[in-house]
Amino acid sequence: MSNILTLFKREYAAYFNSPIAYIVVPVFLLVFGIFYWYVPDFFDVNQASMRRFFSMAPVVAAVFAPAITMRLIAEERKSGTLELLATLPFTDEDIVVGKYLAAFGLLLTATALTLTYPLTVAYLGDLDWGPVVGGYLGFLLMGAAYLAIGTAASAVTSNQIVAFFIALFVSVLVLLVDYVAYVVVPPSMMGVVEFLSFNFHFQNIAKGVIDSRDILFYFSVIWLCLGLAVHTLCRRRLS
Repeated sequence: MSNILTLFKREYAAYFNSPIAYIVVPVFLLVFGIFYWYVPDFFDVNQASMRRFFSMAPVVAAVFAPAITMRLIAEERKSGTLELLATLPFTDEDIVVGKYLAAFGLLLTATALTLTYPLTVAYLGDLDWGPVVGGYLGFLLMGAAYLAIGTAASAVTSNQIVAFFIALFVSVLVLLVDYVAYVVVPPSMMGVVEFLSFNFHFQNIAKGVIDSRDILFYFSVIWLCLGLAVHTLCRRRLS
């Protein structure tokens, strides 16, 4: 755990020692702010609800996560510092988990800054906090799964741009799979396809209904993707 914590601190600080955090986080907040408060105008809708906020959360997360994970391992591979880390007392699991947690820390920081939205809405009207808590929990679980996909993508290439587009493609695919399935998949198979959709599980949690199956789904995705990243690093070390 000490090795993971060391890498976490190093990587989290690296976000703020580079332009990444100062570009990605403001854009994250700006997109949410514009589409929540002004498209359409919040006061014209006249509802004390965070529904619009969470309706665009899956799309924002699908783009935000690849942007903050593309450099995690790809940059180390390109600069040659990954080999240096391998000579230190860090296992492949330490490297992957430490870097992943740093990315999740940045997501958590950006998400915490959006808490001003429900607080403002609660001040202006009678806000139902149940769906808000469920929405934020679902967003963090979904975002964590997207970050795991991005970490795996960053592990398979030394090019950050390639890592970004691989992660973005996979993220959009698992987000929209149920929408596409309505056109090409027989109705008898829709239950299986929906279960593979990130948006399907997010919408369940965002309604305020916490189902262990939805939580287990996201944790399974995280475990599989981080396992893939560790396997990739292990193969590179042995080759």
